[in-house]
Parts: sequence; structure tokens; C-alpha cells
Amino acid sequence: MSVTAVVGAQWGDEGKGRIIDYLASDAHVVIRCQGGDNAGHTVVNDLGTFKLHLIPSGIFHPNCLCILGAGTVVNPAALLEEMAELRAAGLSLDNFRLEQRAHVLLPYHRELDGLEDERRGAASIGTTKRGIGPAYADKAARHGVRVGDLLNPAYLERRLRLTLDSRNDRLRDYGRPPLELPTLLAQAAAWADALRPYIVDSLPFVQNAVQRGHTLVLEGQLAALRDLDWGTYPYVTSSNPTAAGLCQGAGLAPRHLDEVVGVVKAYSTAVGAGPMPTELHDAAGARLRDVGQEFGASTGRPRRCGWYDAVAVGHSAWLNGFSHLAITKLDVLDGWDELKVCVAYDLDGQRVTLLPDTPAMERAVPVYETVPGWREPTVQARRWTDLPLNARHYVERLAELAQTPVRFVSVGPHRDALIVL
Repeated sequence: MSVTAVVGAQWGDEGKGRIIDYLASDAHVVIRCQGGDNAGHTVVNDLGTFKLHLIPSGIFHPNCLCILGAGTVVNPAALLEEMAELRAAGLSLDNFRLEQRAHVLLPYHRELDGLEDERRGAASIGTTKRGIGPAYADKAARHGVRVGDLLNPAYLERRLRLTLDSRNDRLRDYGRPPLELPTLLAQAAAWADALRPYIVDSLPFVQNAVQRGHTLVLEGQLAALRDLDWGTYPYVTSSNPTAAGLCQGAGLAPRHLDEVVGVVKAYSTAVGAGPMPTELHDAAGARLRDVGQEFGASTGRPRRCGWYDAVAVGHSAWLNGFSHLAITKLDVLDGWDELKVCVAYDLDGQRVTLLPDTPAMERAVPVYETVPGWREPTVQARRWTDLPLNARHYVERLAELAQTPVRFVSVGPHRDALIVL
């Protein structure tokens, strides 16, 4: 048996989808454990390019059971749209299951998310306005609606009656029209009809897989620097995209976890507000964005780009107990004469190597180490020895700084553009 968690080690968008797609080729079960449709996982294969927002990235392997787990918040409209896109590409969804305990993201969650972030003005968190925060807030306040409730109309109506009046009051405060209960119930009934074949209690599937010694992959969304507890709060998501959080969302005890793969880009990117000490506002940052095509899979927003931040990754490595690193987009750095790696921060005149809390991190100045780049292209490399010598030295330095060995090096978006060590 093997249970592997795949975790983002930076601010998200590291390329977790392509690593999960690779691991799923030998997996029996892939579980998407937390988050919603506010961030996408891009998978490129022979069928095309897919930006998955809710469906687990193992869906392209028909023998792999793919579960959307209890820790997620699910917008049924977005899920059904994604399912239709996959079917249109010729993909079967017979191996997809939706956990009945996952929470439903309702129309008022999306509307309130955008309105409340706009009200923050200059203090905006920079949410995707997909309703993730309000849906998790209702979950924590025990006002939420769960996927299984869609199959029980009488119970669902009682749940919605408890919350709809207060949500409508907030909408009226913003000058928005209220939502009508009959309309919402009719919408929920349509969702229930479409999703009924997929809604299950996933725990027996997970228990059976573990007890039979099968291989499981836990799919994280976003990244450790966006963790609700240990990220750059308040510029975080509303769940725990760490290895421990993935276990919780999957219905697994942490003792079952065998490996934790931390996925990092060979440089740094982020979407949304908050401190990012290595962000570049010059031609180098623009070059990283243009060559790396750094635009959000969910929103299309240009990503903030900068040099690799070993302080941030070290923080993630400790929190998650990485057993290996997967370094993606190494090819984006092809053609640079020299590269910079942030090895520490200067914080009010003191050198620090541990990630400070958000207010201090906003004052942090990166301390860089300059390393030689490489002129030779890496996109055709499929073995470690195919990489230019300086590219290998760069990867080895990142591993040394994270105190974690590298298992994967990605040199392109396609499934086969992966060096496995």
C-alpha cells in the first residue's frame, strides 16, 4: 500500500495537476481533499489541455477511482459544466464519485464573496469571487448545506429556511435583490437529478482501498502559503491545503500517509494580494510571466512573478514533512545567464531564515544568492543526465535549501515532459 499526498509548496499554481496525473497512472484512488473551483489544475495529454477545477486530476485514468472529498466546497453548476466538457472530449466519468458530506456552494455565496471583497477596498484580499470563503464560513458556523442534502428535499428546505433570510438581508444591504426559496429549491432539484448517480458515502471506498493495500493519491488545492492557519493570513484560502488537511478531507488518519510530495515551481508566482518578498516588477518578472504563460487557470488574471523563495518553501517543507520535491517549469528558466535564489530575509536589519508572520513578512527584504544559468534548452530532456550541468546544479541547490530530495523535474506541460529521479 502507498498513500501519497501532493501539496503545493508556494502560493499555488505550481503544477500539481501534472504530478497527480503521473502518479494516477499507477493509483487505485485519487481524492481531491479540500478547496473549491477557485483554482485550477492543468493537465495536458493526448486528448488536449484541460483545466480541472473540481474533478480530481486522475480522471484521465479509467481504472483509477476519483473522489471529490468531504473537505471540498462544491458549486454544482461549475461541476456539471466541467463534467460536460470532459464528456465532450470523449472521456467517461464512470470512475468519478462525489462525497455526500462535501458542502454545497450556493448562489448567494458567490454573490456575497465578490461584494464583501469589493467593500474591503484597498485592503482587498484578492479573492477569485467564486464564493469559497462564504461557503466555508457557513460550514464552520453550521449553517451549511451538504451534497447529500440535495437528495432529501424536505430536509434541504428546512436547512435553507434557517439561513436564507439572513443571507438575503446581507444582499439587500448591498442593494442586491433577494433570492427566492422556491427558485433555489428548483435549482437544487435539478442539481440532484444530474448528480444523483455520483453521490456516495466515500468512506467505505477509502477504507477498502487502504485495507486491501491499494495505492491512493491525495490531491491538494492551492498551497501551504495559502493555508488558513499557517499561511500569509488573511491573504489565504478558507481551508487547510497541507498534508494534515488533506488527510482530514479524504477521511484518512495521518498514520496512513507514506509520502508527501511538495510541488514547487523553479521560480515563484502568486495570484491575489498579500506579501511576496521576491516579487519582481521589472523586465525579469515580465519575462517569467510571458515565457511561463503565468495567467490564472480559473480567472485568467496575470500572476505575480519572482525569483525562487527558499524561505517560503522551507516553511512548507516543515509544515508538511515533505518526503520529496517535484520541481516544475524548469524550462522557463532556459536562456538566463544567471539566476537568483532567495536564501533568507533581511527583516529590520536582521537576517532570518524562518518565515515571519504576515505583518513582518510585508517588511521583509529578500537576501539573494546568485547562481549561473544555462543557455541550452531543457524541453527535450527526459533523463537527469539530459539536463545542462548548471540546470542540475540549480535543482540540487533547491533540494539542499529545502532539505528534501527531488523526485520529479518537469520541463514542459505535456505528460511525458517529466524527469523521474
